[in-house]
Amino acid sequence: MSQAEMSHAEMSSAETTRVGAVRNPLWTFGILRSELTTTLRRWRTLALLGVLAAVPVLIGIAVRIETADGSSAGPGGGEGGGGPAFLSQVTNNGLFLVFASLAATLPVFLPMAVGVIAGDSVAGEANAGTLRYLLVAPAGRTRLLLAKYAVMLGFCLVATLVVAASALAVGALLFPVGEVTTISGTTIGFGEGLLRAGLVAVFVAASLTGFAALGLFVSTLTNSGIAAMAATVGVLITVQIVDTIPQLSGVHPYLFPHYWLSFADLLRDPVYWDEALKNLGLQAVYAAVFGSAAWARFTAKDITA
Repeated sequence: MSQAEMSHAEMSSAETTRVGAVRNPLWTFGILRSELTTTLRRWRTLALLGVLAAVPVLIGIAVRIETADGSSAGPGGGEGGGGPAFLSQVTNNGLFLVFASLAATLPVFLPMAVGVIAGDSVAGEANAGTLRYLLVAPAGRTRLLLAKYAVMLGFCLVATLVVAASALAVGALLFPVGEVTTISGTTIGFGEGLLRAGLVAVFVAASLTGFAALGLFVSTLTNSGIAAMAATVGVLITVQIVDTIPQLSGVHPYLFPHYWLSFADLLRDPVYWDEALKNLGLQAVYAAVFGSAAWARFTAKDITA
């Protein structure tokens, strides 16, 4: 048996299905479904989603214990718009655990999970020796890269919804639910509050799209999945630190995480869109710039693995 035949024989059934999806005339649906299924079934992905789902549970239990000890508010009191202010409202309405959990996970946990998936998207395939098989069929590198990015966008949404769903379940179990008092001080019904929570979850997922494109670009620079994941998370930490340095305030509005917590403005009545739209615009710029850089690198890359 030739070396090429042995390599083909060593391919797992999952990878064979993925290559078959590329050859399918309905490529767009086939490869997207195959790539998304493969990503979500990996133990690493399931572990990341499990950690994200556990964060609201820990926050809810902590607030419940603190309330039982006689504290009238969650940690941090009532600073406007951020996680601490949401925490102070959780004891009155469990729906606020959704907002508090998203505020707690967005700066670190959610982007780190996205960074791991994005960093491994191309480099992991190259390291495993499956990337060249995906490129054997005449699907083209551009389409494959678009499929990879689409899968990352899907993961951003799934990860955010996992946090929101876990927080909603825990909040309803541990605390009363009912009418929602907005940041502006007005009251909206529980149904509208749920809609606002859904809108916030989608907005948070959209806030991660720029970083996902950056991770995709990093993943095209190396054939080591671990190196790409580490580099992507390293960039995240570095940018987060820069965004906290007052002397560098001039560059803060151009950093991808700067407007992440602007989702709090969606809980005003009426909704305040200024910073929220700035955030979406900034993510679109990052997605365009680093998506283009990833395409330029990937289409010119010599695939040897």
